[in-house]
Amino acid sequence: MTFAIVVFPGSNCDRDCAHVVADVCGQSFRFVRHTESILPTADIVILPGGFSYGDYLRAGAIARRSPIMAEVAEFARKGGLLLGICNGFQILTEAGLLPGAFLRNASLRFECRDVTLRVENVSTPFTCAWSGNKGKLAPIVRMPIAHMDGNYYVDGGTLQTLESERRIVFRYCDADGLTGRTANPNGSIANIAGVCNEAGNVLGLMPHPERCAEALLGGTDGRCIFESIEQWKQRKGKNDCA
Repeated sequence: MTFAIVVFPGSNCDRDCAHVVADVCGQSFRFVRHTESILPTADIVILPGGFSYGDYLRAGAIARRSPIMAEVAEFARKGGLLLGICNGFQILTEAGLLPGAFLRNASLRFECRDVTLRVENVSTPFTCAWSGNKGKLAPIVRMPIAHMDGNYYVDGGTLQTLESERRIVFRYCDADGLTGRTANPNGSIANIAGVCNEAGNVLGLMPHPERCAEALLGGTDGRCIFESIEQWKQRKGKNDCA
């Protein structure tokens, strides 16, 4: 498998993603500069975390106009797997590849800590390695966050659509899987931490799976996302990895 990792001015998690892809998962990758107009052949594209273009105007607002984004959007429209992490998620919403918008954290503080998540849908290309939990309680995992504008918002109609179509992939929760207000680190509507598009091939999430893919870093829950992608591609893009 080949991963294309897009690098914007201000990206700071591109090499973290590359390390997990190459050194942890044994896959190949290519860095793609924001100025490029041709996307190299790849099985999946990652928009990494960071502060693209200094988060001027709005987080992700300038990056979405980078030359490479037209190719990224076309890649996604053709069914290619596209993963946006933190700032990458913000870019995906600005580009219209995922619904919603991001507001300043409800605390008005930069939130940098581990959070607990409930995996709401284990049938996506990004979560199918958790599919052994089908018929049981949703998997509870831990991943770190680091953001100032992570307060995800959609209108009521869009929220209803996301709920009914099972497009909410991750929710913030407590250790028991409950999604109360105290388990929500940023004020996101319905405790949403990650969503996918209607086709299921585009995922955005605010937590950083690339920062928790090795036991040395305190946890391996994030690695499951990368392993899910591998499993999905090995099974030739079936609708369900189970």
